[in-house]
Amino acid sequence: MHLICPARLKPGVSRESAGATGAAADPAQSSVIIRGTALIFWDLKIPGKKKKLDAIDTDQITPAADCVSESLDTLDERWKAGSFRYLMPDFRARVHRGETFLVAGDRFAIGSSREMSPAGLKGVADEVGLEMVVVAGANMGDIFRRNALNLGLHVVQSPEAVADARDGDAFSFDPQTRTLTNVTQQKTYDPLPLTPKENEIRRSGGIFAAGRREFAASLDVTPKIEWPDPETAGRMTSTEQIVWAHRVDKSAEVTPGATLRVYADLLPASDGTAPFAIHTFNQITGGRAIDPRQAAVANDHFVFTGKAVDDKQTAIGREFARVHGLVKPYYATPGDGIFHFYFPEQGLVMPGQFIPGADSHSRAYGAYGAVGMGVGSTTLGFGWSTGYIYFTLAKARRVRFTGALQAWVSGKDIVLELLRRWGPAQSQGMSVELVDANRQLPIAYRNTIANMMAEAEALNGIFAPDDTTFEWYRAKGITELPYPRFAPGADATYAIDEDLDLGNVAPMIAKPFSPGNAFPAEDVARERLTFDKAMIGSCTNGSYDDLLTAALVIRAARTQGATKAAKAFIVFPGSGGVGRLIEQPDRRLGGDSIAQTFRSVGGEIRQSWCGPCFGQGPDALQKGQRAITSFNRNWQNRMGLGGEGYLASPAVVAASALVGYMAPPSELGLKWNAEEFGV
Repeated sequence: MHLICPARLKPGVSRESAGATGAAADPAQSSVIIRGTALIFWDLKIPGKKKKLDAIDTDQITPAADCVSESLDTLDERWKAGSFRYLMPDFRARVHRGETFLVAGDRFAIGSSREMSPAGLKGVADEVGLEMVVVAGANMGDIFRRNALNLGLHVVQSPEAVADARDGDAFSFDPQTRTLTNVTQQKTYDPLPLTPKENEIRRSGGIFAAGRREFAASLDVTPKIEWPDPETAGRMTSTEQIVWAHRVDKSAEVTPGATLRVYADLLPASDGTAPFAIHTFNQITGGRAIDPRQAAVANDHFVFTGKAVDDKQTAIGREFARVHGLVKPYYATPGDGIFHFYFPEQGLVMPGQFIPGADSHSRAYGAYGAVGMGVGSTTLGFGWSTGYIYFTLAKARRVRFTGALQAWVSGKDIVLELLRRWGPAQSQGMSVELVDANRQLPIAYRNTIANMMAEAEALNGIFAPDDTTFEWYRAKGITELPYPRFAPGADATYAIDEDLDLGNVAPMIAKPFSPGNAFPAEDVARERLTFDKAMIGSCTNGSYDDLLTAALVIRAARTQGATKAAKAFIVFPGSGGVGRLIEQPDRRLGGDSIAQTFRSVGGEIRQSWCGPCFGQGPDALQKGQRAITSFNRNWQNRMGLGGEGYLASPAVVAASALVGYMAPPSELGLKWNAEEFGV
């Protein structure tokens, strides 16, 4: 059983020499006032430069193709070159001439955990001896914000400063007080405050310096997990109980807004996020003093592109695994799976765990009763070094799923409807307690909902473990779990408490360029929206049950005369294990396999990886192409430069593939039968 372990010194390394490795001093942050002019991202859809651009996601800050590194010595070269490559092609030149105060609207840097974004932005200014300040409005992407603080990139949230800013305005910023001044307009702003610990890390040199300061002491500590007594637990959400149990400092208060040190059960990365985490680990520990703590790495992002530069990137993680003895299941080779499927499948994810992953979709672990969240690469490398991370608890909100699940409705439809209802504000950065009130949602559905709390801009989303959870583990032969059963306390406090009646949720399709831009699939069907590709899979919908649902639709549709996919129909299993299982006969398909069923209508089965979801590899969209997918993001250029992605459940994607335009299974004349289609 996977457990938290104390630090393991390398052979021949003493406690004293290991501690000295990480003892290098780092300078505190400069007190020199930073000066520059505004570089404003205007919303060009609104004429006359009247509004700053909201919801700039990290795919726009650093396109996926620029997220690679050829070596640890040249980590940020591509990141700098790619900064705002398509959104503002002259960005680098403008920064170099002194436009160093980047001004954008609300929800800046939402989405992916790619630490390449803040590192690249900072690097663009650093290379000409300047410092950049990001000035944004409310609800900045929490992972980007944390990463920026770790790296020493100044970030300021001030809706008033954003609203006032005009092209050419001169700004100044005091890094000690965080006071922002629009010199041209003679206005001064006090930005949204940081927590004391965040400010301490920022002012004393960032995450590398903090890690070096704390590394030696962390070697002497054996992690201790202590669960709250029933009375204390009764006042806490599921997330709060897990954080309380995993506190390093057992006297620390677990309240929204507090920043605590929290032990991690697992610290997973992908080949995309691992290099910068490895660099951080090496900077803090020296690289050869200890084994990385709780580390796991999966090769699932840049593995089947056929590009030499991508091979160099994956080689960084491969060498790290060799040096530190990481083997399966802690090191997953290309094709083993997408880590949000692979690591739970391998028994590394358990109820009650605290799992900060480098990738934003690490929130998927909430489906299994764990606190899963995306933290970026430097926080991960800090965790590999010390065994814990710094974590700021958010306010809690609760969503209770009530009512009866309707025909063809799955986890994807539920989360798209939730995102639609939440609108531009989304979750407001809260920690979301997800409650399956009538126990209708299997783990596959919960995985989709928890996973897409990333798109909801939540800190995390968690289903407290219940009989559905434990039945899933028993079916996998896992009967021994590390932590006691728990549930949200009856007196837990929620900033927002809401119900979603599943009886009012229909099959959905999200149009570009937001997962929240969702509509009932039957309404979309009337538009007869055609497409070039239909794709099922990704970390959101690549489980056996997800693929079985699609196969059942195809099998039923064949009896109605639909025998051939109208366009390219491509399937990406969530893991290599799922890929092997779908080749086995299934009685629910009359003895055919899922793979057979897909191939019978022209479907193609690919390796398990993330590539097409973020515009990589041969199945990425080309300019002008459109796809309906079961992926999780459909932002501009996400699935390929100039392509348009639509999001739906596996059942809706399968039906669309057969009918030739975007539509639910009912468009094929299929009648819902719970025994036949209920997975």
